[in-house]
Amino acid sequence: MVRLATDVGGTFTDLIAYDETTGQITFGKTLTTTDDQSTGVLNTIFDAKETNNLDPAAIDFFVHGGTTVINAITEWKGVKTALITTRGFRDVLEIGRGNRPDLYNLKARTPPPYIPRRYRLEVTERLDGVGNIITPLDESDVADVADICREADIEAVAVVFLHSYVDDRHEVRCADLLRSFLPGVMVSTSSQISRQWREYERTCTAVLNAYVQPVIDKYFRSLEKKLLKTGLDCPLYAMQSNGGVASFSDVRLQPLTLVESGPSGGIAGAVRIGQAIGAPDVLSLDVGGTTAKCSLIRNGRPQIVPEYKLEWSRFSPGYTVQVPVVDIVEIGAGGGSIASMDQAGHLNVGPESAGSTPGPVCYGRGGISPTITDAMLVTGILNPENFANGKMSLNVTNARAAFQSIADTLNCSVEEASSSVIRITHANMINALKLVTVQRGHDPRDLSLIVSGGAGPMLAAKLGRELNVKSTVIPVYPGVFSAWGMLSALPRTDLRRTLFCEVDNMGLEKIRSEFQNLVVQAANQFNTSDVDALNLHFAVEARYQGQEHSVSVAFQYDDTVQSFIQTFHATHETAYTFKLPESPIEITNLHLQAEHKSDIIALREIPQMEQLPSGAVKSTRDVFFGPGLGWLSCPVYDRALLFAGCQLDGPLLIEEPTTTSLVLPGQVVETTTTGLLIITELG
Repeated sequence: MVRLATDVGGTFTDLIAYDETTGQITFGKTLTTTDDQSTGVLNTIFDAKETNNLDPAAIDFFVHGGTTVINAITEWKGVKTALITTRGFRDVLEIGRGNRPDLYNLKARTPPPYIPRRYRLEVTERLDGVGNIITPLDESDVADVADICREADIEAVAVVFLHSYVDDRHEVRCADLLRSFLPGVMVSTSSQISRQWREYERTCTAVLNAYVQPVIDKYFRSLEKKLLKTGLDCPLYAMQSNGGVASFSDVRLQPLTLVESGPSGGIAGAVRIGQAIGAPDVLSLDVGGTTAKCSLIRNGRPQIVPEYKLEWSRFSPGYTVQVPVVDIVEIGAGGGSIASMDQAGHLNVGPESAGSTPGPVCYGRGGISPTITDAMLVTGILNPENFANGKMSLNVTNARAAFQSIADTLNCSVEEASSSVIRITHANMINALKLVTVQRGHDPRDLSLIVSGGAGPMLAAKLGRELNVKSTVIPVYPGVFSAWGMLSALPRTDLRRTLFCEVDNMGLEKIRSEFQNLVVQAANQFNTSDVDALNLHFAVEARYQGQEHSVSVAFQYDDTVQSFIQTFHATHETAYTFKLPESPIEITNLHLQAEHKSDIIALREIPQMEQLPSGAVKSTRDVFFGPGLGWLSCPVYDRALLFAGCQLDGPLLIEEPTTTSLVLPGQVVETTTTGLLIITELG
């Protein structure tokens, strides 16, 4: 009875296998195969089979996360897609929204739509805002646009009609006709993905879903066949962007729910670690090979954004989609992020990454630009013989040579140049962590910081000190933590519905009635009639009358008008620092989060001892802590030999197969009964 998870990142593909009977953990890490990510997945399984005797036939649960969807979108590698919409509305996709991402940035430009105008086709039909038919669907128009699609070799079609979030009968009929006219062409409707208002956002969502659907369908079918050939024959799941898992068959219909698949695994894991340390409010940071991703978890639940903006920047509003995505701030700062000098003589780190090919200079695979990993090696934090579970030997000489030009420009030593790169990386990550805390009304001093990823534990202690968090936590298996987190995620669905009503007794009854319908729908999705088998969380989006956007407010079935109003005022004040007690409140959307209760990975307890066993201190290593402290001698501990309750004073290093943790002078690290490392300040 083995549960297996694989996570495809920008640099490495990770594997975690959990034996439910013995509690044994098997893990692996191989370089990502960018041309076909499934090859990297198979490589990790074969590697685990050879080195750890992993038997694919014993696997009874498989979950997979990766970057296939986001890569297809950002690299424009989807298929030739058409949009079928209500007559007069084909330019909604291109007009978009008029607001700038940065109010005073006159250089901001709207990105091009994924479907050119010649393939945005119109048919005659019209519903009003409550679902009444104004103009019936003209089926001859549907036949005409099908002919155009056939002649243009269209591979996927998105059907988006006005007000179909209220009543989708025209969309469903049009899609049925298109499937009969265009066999082999994938057809998706907006109503199967989003039942929310706002025409541009709903159109963009349906278009991007259709754009990547054939690519993802092919990928998952291919992966499924390859897994079967290895002997793996069990239920197959994918990690969704909402922090839960869904079957391969489900995500093939709605691939856009995988847009942040990999990072969500790490956040699901952070929720599990928060439960283990009794901290419902935690800050999660995952630093991989290409990016650093941070997210806030409140009351034991990750924050879900109602609208996700793909490729948003100060210069572009990006593409807004209505799929549930864990609220993640991501920056280009990972182990492979490249350090360089700009024309003004300033040192920059990222967002460009060396990736897995050629990788950092120290990999010896042809890389020539210094990276964060090279800086960690030069300053002594990394052991050149203990990287990627000892499967890769790092070249210190090459790493030092790569930093020489930066050192010459800055008129400093190679070690000081490397330390400068690390300090800039810290500053970039602090800014990102403040985006999900301080700028959203949350005090980092009330939180614990959970840091994972191959590069994260090397940076964690300094970040925790700068933010003044309660504690900094290094979880188990941090270098493959996103994969570990996938095994702590439950099957989940997020259902949203637009509902306009006022906050009064009649309005609350409408909310309860609609939520009851959503609960039934969620139970049907999980093929169960037992509502007690589900974890249910209710939220409503509400706003003050006259506002454009809403805030999400937790809803209880026994809420009264007064209790709900008080909750809304408090939530609005936290988000925006003010409240309007005299202003009427209106509801805009309902949100049901439903999870199917099932087994998840357990945290295994470690033994307690009176003193460290022989071999716990592997060696000592000099580490460069930057100007002021300079080089300090640090004991190097083997994490596997630390006992529960063990307390060690920094500075020190703790090594394990997938990463190295650094503890600063003036800090103490304690090992919990489940093997977590808790770093706090002395005194």
